[in-house]
Order: sequence, then structure tokens, then C-alpha cells
Amino acid sequence: MKKEVDYKKASSRFLITVNVIGSSGSIKFVVNEDDRVAGVIEKVLKLYDRQNRLPLLGSCHVNDFHLFPLNGEFNDIALNTHEKIGNKNGVRNFVMSKKVNRQSDQIKSVTRSNNGWRAWLNNTFKIIPTI
Repeated sequence: MKKEVDYKKASSRFLITVNVIGSSGSIKFVVNEDDRVAGVIEKVLKLYDRQNRLPLLGSCHVNDFHLFPLNGEFNDIALNTHEKIGNKNGVRNFVMSKKVNRQSDQIKSVTRSNNGWRAWLNNTFKIIPTI
């Protein structure tokens, strides 16, 4: 006897392509229409880590990343992490980027400029300044 295939269930899965900004190549995998964006980001992070891709992403927390749909052009509206991935009306290509924390970047640039190359040299060679 032949097994009957449930085509409704089979059609709810599809292949997506996610490009991580800064990485060469894309990550492709199959998702369900009902999967949440947060779950997709988590899966991308796991695959990225498992494949030992560069550059290293540092944090592997879902809330530190944005997922953008690619519909012919890149728009700056990130998907909500609670949204279903199947709600994007046929979009199968996405771009993932790390969230930018502008306030911490400004603080880092200020502290870097205050320390300068002497602090870097002291930290590198563990030189204790003589007074």
C-alpha cells in the first residue's frame, strides 16, 4: 500500500537564504511557515557557529540581531522577533545584522581618544610608569 502524503503539511515548509553582514556566502535551511523570527535568528546563529564562519559575531543572543527581508532591494525595517516568518508574502531571502548600540560606541570612542597610544603601549608591554 502507498502512504498518503499530506500536501498541506509539506507545503508549510520552505527554503530560506540568510546573508549575515560581513560574512562570505549565505546560510540556507528549511523553516516552517509558523516559525517565529526569533527562532530563525537562533537557527542562523547556531549554523553560523557550527560552520566556524568569520567574522566571529561575539554575542549569540537573539535580541542582539536584526533580520531584514530582501524583496529586490534592502529596506531598513527589521522584522519583529515575535512575527511568523511565513507572513512575509513569499520573501525567501533575508539579511541579518548585529544591532548597533550607538551610545556604547560613542563611549568607547571617547575612552579610546583619552587613553591614546601610550596607554595601549603600557597595556601591551605591561610597562609600569615611573614617577
